[in-house]
Amino acid sequence: MAAMPTTPLHFRRVGFDPHPDLAEIRDQGGVRRVDSPALGGPVWLVTRVEDVRLVYSDTRRFRISAHHLVPGAPALSDEELAAVRPGNLLAFDPPEHTRLRRTLAPEFTARRMRRLEPRIHDIVRDHLDAIERQGPPADLVADFALPVPALVICELLGVPFADREAFQDRYTRFFDVTLTFEQRLAIQYESKAYLAELVARARVEPGDDLLGVLARDETAALDDREMVGVADLLLLAGHETTANMLGLGVLALLRHPDQLRLLREEPERADAAVEELLRWLTVVHTGVPRVTVAEVELGGQVLGPGELVVCSLPAADRDPALVPDPDVLDITRDAGGHVAFGHGVHHCLGAPLARMEMRIAFPALARRFPALRAVGPAPDYRSQQVVYGLGSLPVTW
Repeated sequence: MAAMPTTPLHFRRVGFDPHPDLAEIRDQGGVRRVDSPALGGPVWLVTRVEDVRLVYSDTRRFRISAHHLVPGAPALSDEELAAVRPGNLLAFDPPEHTRLRRTLAPEFTARRMRRLEPRIHDIVRDHLDAIERQGPPADLVADFALPVPALVICELLGVPFADREAFQDRYTRFFDVTLTFEQRLAIQYESKAYLAELVARARVEPGDDLLGVLARDETAALDDREMVGVADLLLLAGHETTANMLGLGVLALLRHPDQLRLLREEPERADAAVEELLRWLTVVHTGVPRVTVAEVELGGQVLGPGELVVCSLPAADRDPALVPDPDVLDITRDAGGHVAFGHGVHHCLGAPLARMEMRIAFPALARRFPALRAVGPAPDYRSQQVVYGLGSLPVTW
């Protein structure tokens, strides 16, 4: 079913697909001025992959609009921005962004992420064991897609296991655009208050987790507010995105049994399957809006200085210029050029971790339950969320 008319255009989906209006814009020039009440007025909507890459890589002409840091919400006041900005990589362009990213990047290399790999295997296996013991039916969102990345990010940051459900609920509500701006901002403040306690603990007794590493690193020079901001961003981006990819990705494979069978019979295709699912689903609608610094031509349009620019990542990843037959799910193709993790200096820092979780989880689920199938009513698509996904996925086997 199509999204409600009140949903911002760049949020709208029809099942797995971007809304047809987005494809129309992409096919007729790729850049169009559209009304966006949630962002305070008209914005330039960018839909072609080449233009999206340009906007995200050219930080000289397209600067982060930090006042629009809360996705799908009105502009922040200076006071609100000062409270949520420190330590948030998405709130800064170079050179400040460079300082923060240089501090964090060593902990997110593929080599460092491999230290977590045995634990991710354990977490996935434990949840599949629990589902099997419980017997059908099961809700793969509640029983698998949500808790697996939650536990992984807890491991990474040193969040106590007992606090997992509370932070999971907190971030799910933060991404819900049906809540008022004030409600969502209050959730952000609540999260930061909790994380401030974790940072204070890490300062006194630093463990082997990321917060402990940063607390011990004298060269990092991160103050407590920045440490809190870093942790908040990683919890926010590292859980909700992967959780929605797992839930929606399983449904996509169930709806394409030939692709699921191929993944089960040839598990060496897991890396390519993950990239194709990332491209085809692209659960993050858009990154932080950009603002033009000077007059610039984009997609045949002339944008004046100080104009807001929003990129539709799902439309860009269905661009025929990216892959042939882009509306077809094909795990045998090379989809590595997608923009599901963004592009340029703001390309997702946690991409190696997200890829690893999916590369482990999808094949493990396919092997454990070869007769898996969805049951019940139509899928519960969460069309009013900043990160697209499913509210539930009842299955049997």
